[in-house]
Amino acid sequence: MGWMGKVVGGTIGFALGGPLGAIFGAAFGHVFDADAALDAGRIHQRLSTIEQHQLTFFVAAFSMLAKLAQTDGRVTREEIDSITGFMENDLRLDPQSRNAAVNIFRTALNSPVTFDDFSKQFYSMFHNQPQMLELMIDILLRVAVSDGSMNHAEERLILSAVHTFNLSSSVRFEQLRSQYVQTADKAYALLGCLPGDSDDEVKRCYRRRVQEYHPDKIAAKGLPEEFTRFAQDKFREIQDAWEQIKTARGIK
Repeated sequence: MGWMGKVVGGTIGFALGGPLGAIFGAAFGHVFDADAALDAGRIHQRLSTIEQHQLTFFVAAFSMLAKLAQTDGRVTREEIDSITGFMENDLRLDPQSRNAAVNIFRTALNSPVTFDDFSKQFYSMFHNQPQMLELMIDILLRVAVSDGSMNHAEERLILSAVHTFNLSSSVRFEQLRSQYVQTADKAYALLGCLPGDSDDEVKRCYRRRVQEYHPDKIAAKGLPEEFTRFAQDKFREIQDAWEQIKTARGIK
């Protein structure tokens, strides 16, 4: 039974602390209260390390997206549509997971906890896993531009997460952002290299990215299974970028 099943079954004895724990408790506490009334003798199960990482990622993603949506003081219909589209098209969440995501999103919207509070707790969990940190920035960027553009308030908030995650290189942020902008450098951005790099350097970047972002390896680090399709799409984008660069450069 994964973390989602334990939430639905009301069998989690220990989940999260801190700001994300507050969101989790407010969003799902009623599940455990109801179950306790029905079966006070139920033995609660602890989350495994992987499950705790998965729960942290899931709660953090939709909590941070909620704060991103309201960064200009209001949540527009277009922003809600962007979040809904991300759930349905990028993640393809099943009804159970989608309801959980919506519950977290709404709870975070109404919470006084800040975006920075969420990003700091996320960093404390994944500080030694840069792939997971970059995936979170990737998610924020993808949703921010899904309505056609990213406004200055959204960019400032995402940049604050970049700095919290110690991904503060302006070059790296531009590479991450350019993945969603139609430029000649997009393929290089996906590999984490520059157009002026040598063929050998481009090959090294490609091999590193393939190793880091293989969906199975990411899942083993705590990516929720609900985000597996997102990781698979990311992996395919890296492969496609390599083929594009390889053809353009005549690399064998």
